[in-house]
Amino acid sequence: MDSLKKHQKEAIKTQHKKQEDNEAAKKAREEKKRKEAEKSAAAAASDTAEIKEITDEEAEQLQKQIDSKKSEKPESSADAKEEKITEKKDPSDDEEEDEDDKGKLKPNSGNGCDLDKYSWTQTLQELDVRVPSPIKKIKSRDVIVEFTKRTLKVGLKGHPPIINGELNKEIKLEESFWTLQDSCIIVLNMEKVNQMEWWSRLLVTDPEINTKKVQPENSKLSDLDGETRGMVEKMMYDQRQKQMGLPTSDDQKKQEMLQKFMAQHPEMDFSKAQIN
Repeated sequence: MDSLKKHQKEAIKTQHKKQEDNEAAKKAREEKKRKEAEKSAAAAASDTAEIKEITDEEAEQLQKQIDSKKSEKPESSADAKEEKITEKKDPSDDEEEDEDDKGKLKPNSGNGCDLDKYSWTQTLQELDVRVPSPIKKIKSRDVIVEFTKRTLKVGLKGHPPIINGELNKEIKLEESFWTLQDSCIIVLNMEKVNQMEWWSRLLVTDPEINTKKVQPENSKLSDLDGETRGMVEKMMYDQRQKQMGLPTSDDQKKQEMLQKFMAQHPEMDFSKAQIN
């Protein structure tokens, strides 16, 4: 009996010890797992921080590299095509020209033209021509100038004429003269016979300028009498209308007359009426 009790006590003691050992082992395993989990979490946090730090440091440089690669890319066909179209749409002065005006020169600042051997400017009343001498120092007696109503000759004695040809329009001989400026420039002043039109060239052999691009000084209009000023303003208005593809003052008058006639004769059919 005593032996059995003793055996039972030992068995119970052994079982308790085994349970304690199991619990200790379980705690050790849980502690190990916890430490491993913490270690893994710390490692993951470290990797994330490292990646973020690299991104912040290299972000600017990386963006520059991307932009540089983009700028080095060749133009797309659409961009190249658009650029070519833009270049083609670059007419002189962004103005539409009539067929008759194509190839004509743009007037200089004096509404005339600068040529190789001379230059000329104009107002509605007068022409000024400047002829540089091929010789540095000359005197008036060395100069040859011959005016007629439709011809002009300018040169130096013993030398071929610098200007010699038919004028584009008639001039007034009694109001035309010349002077020598700075001993090297022959300056001519000629008055026009028709003072209601712009000359497109000095000589008939000269290249033409586009008179639609002439820009008269407004101050000059105030010097004209009322009738002449009205005609000049009408001419300038008509030129602007033509440039914009709109009816001139004469065309507008014809249209007004037709409208009045149509109002007076409502019984007539004007659907096919045209004004030339």
